[in-house]
Amino acid sequence: MSVITRFAPSPTGFLHIGGARTALFNWLFAKHHGGHMLLRIEDTDRARSTEAAVTAIHDGLHWLGLDWQGEPISQFARANRHAEVAQQLLAQGKAYHCYCTPAELAEMRETAKAEGRSMRYDGRWRDRDPGAAPTDGAPVIRLKAPQSGATTIDDLVQGQITVQNAEMDDMVLLRADGSPTYMLAVVVDDHDMAISHIIRGDDHLTNAIRQRQIYDLMGWTAPHFAHIPLIHGADGAKLSKRHGALGVEAYRDMGILPAALRNYLLRLGWSHGDDEIIETEQAIAWFDLDGVGKSAARFDITRLENLNSHYVRGMDEGELCRLLADQLHQTLKRDLSAIELARLPLAIGALKERAKTLVELADKAQFLVASRPLIMEEKAASQLTGEAPALLALGHACLQSVEDWNLDNVTAAIRGLAEAENLKLGNLAQPLRAALTGRNASPGIFEVLYFLGRQESLDRIGDYLE
Repeated sequence: MSVITRFAPSPTGFLHIGGARTALFNWLFAKHHGGHMLLRIEDTDRARSTEAAVTAIHDGLHWLGLDWQGEPISQFARANRHAEVAQQLLAQGKAYHCYCTPAELAEMRETAKAEGRSMRYDGRWRDRDPGAAPTDGAPVIRLKAPQSGATTIDDLVQGQITVQNAEMDDMVLLRADGSPTYMLAVVVDDHDMAISHIIRGDDHLTNAIRQRQIYDLMGWTAPHFAHIPLIHGADGAKLSKRHGALGVEAYRDMGILPAALRNYLLRLGWSHGDDEIIETEQAIAWFDLDGVGKSAARFDITRLENLNSHYVRGMDEGELCRLLADQLHQTLKRDLSAIELARLPLAIGALKERAKTLVELADKAQFLVASRPLIMEEKAASQLTGEAPALLALGHACLQSVEDWNLDNVTAAIRGLAEAENLKLGNLAQPLRAALTGRNASPGIFEVLYFLGRQESLDRIGDYLE
């Protein structure tokens, strides 16, 4: 059997982090089995669906590195096909017209509430003579669901799920205005797209039972179902806005790398022994549904950032410099000069060891591209009082004598100065660091001098001598 999965988000906002994990699991499962993933935009809620949200979904998936086969499918565009299936069920006596008024349905809800049970349509139009139909008002079409026996799905994550048919009512397939319901549209689309495996959140588990009834009445082979547990916050509650960022683009803006987020989402609810760092190619080779647990996973931003630091340190330095330049461009709202860009490869090795995210990396790299005169942090400013100006003058004169500006030579010059003046190296390094970076913390002072280059270093020290 050819494995075809699908990711089917609703375009009502950003690409939710839970949706991103669902897409990842569908993508990995298809890749693992030599198949492919399709993308379907479930845009039947016209009041809430927006093109901006569709674009956000596409952008989020592209950023994560999750591709799909073919053009994305619009569920709304297939409404005629959904209605065709509803009419087919009606013609076969497996569905019927229901003329219940809103008042009658409200009465059913009130009765159910008073009796302490959930609302179920009572089937009053199920076997009624069509001749009794009112002449005013359009009917809905309801599924004539089985009333005896049970409906069962063998879920690849949750196990066998059985519901007695007597506990379910006849669901609406086609509304009075002719628009299809979600339940009908999903089944028709999954059938027509030849979906072999439906991998989605376990909040759809009840839907699967109802959808299975449509498959059975149409005589279609149902796909395999796999309902994965939802993602919860660190406090164990369902992930919501109060837990912080929910959309993929927020993590991108936080400086999380796509590979790190893929790795982290993979480990939310799926495991392979004690392995934590799992590169994408290895994930494709290992991923299968038997590794998915039944318990909800907890999202921990600290663990994500720690994992991200591993990917920052391990990334190709040329690519990391490109990403750093982009991040600095966003922060500074200006293009970097050729001289500034040339400093990044010199410093990247030292900077990446101290950064968990691209945003942190850009913050630590700002001294490389800061405009003169530097904006001085309070702690750094405190290092430029007292005897600091005299020490800076000594440092400036010493460094002016260094013509061949490299790490070894500037190191030898500053160490030699400290020894000649009987100074502790730290006493000389702190005011130099403040004058060169505007900060109290940075890479080592010798590296800072080397990264900035001769002229920039002398000019920055000179600013505080004037």
